[in-house]
Amino acid sequence: MIKKYIPLAVNGGIGFGSKLKPKQLAVLGEYLDEDSEIELTTLQQLIVQIPEEKIEEAKRRFEEVGLSHYPVGKFVKNLRTCNFCKGEIEEGMPVAKELNKRIAGQEVPFTLRPAYTGCPIGCGEPLMNDIGVMKDHDEYELYIGGHPKGREARAGQLVRKNLNPEELYQLVDQILDIYRENGKKREKFYRFVDRFGFEQIKAALNL
Repeated sequence: MIKKYIPLAVNGGIGFGSKLKPKQLAVLGEYLDEDSEIELTTLQQLIVQIPEEKIEEAKRRFEEVGLSHYPVGKFVKNLRTCNFCKGEIEEGMPVAKELNKRIAGQEVPFTLRPAYTGCPIGCGEPLMNDIGVMKDHDEYELYIGGHPKGREARAGQLVRKNLNPEELYQLVDQILDIYRENGKKREKFYRFVDRFGFEQIKAALNL
């Protein structure tokens, strides 16, 4: 009988940098075959292959030791963040965690990469990702349509600034709905922004 595996994207959650603890690695190893390969992605994720019959048990065990897990494929990825070098509250880590909780794992036409940075220095590179959030003092700026690679590389466009957390969450939810409703199958988000139109997206958001 051929053994079936389910891919999972795993990381240590949103915190002060991309860090894992020994006990987390030990639990991860409990569900991997000896010859398993682990892929480390640019999105601060480990892609692992878990036997299908152990997938639910593995998810529970991962959560017990503080590992976050996400589906692999055409979903919103976990929020890429900076290292929160100035502190949890000052740089808005609670907002980053809540935004990640709301959007990571949502199904979309093509893999979507969001990013967050806690100050205008922009270590989390929010302007170079599909959806980018930048904290400035006690408010937030939202960008969309960034792309980091090749000849089409460009910074995202500012949707709105001076947002409070609830306004930010609502706008991101609406943008994802617009993409789901109007995006073509396997259409990358930055190309969707070009085709559908940045100004049309803003109009749909009543901005």
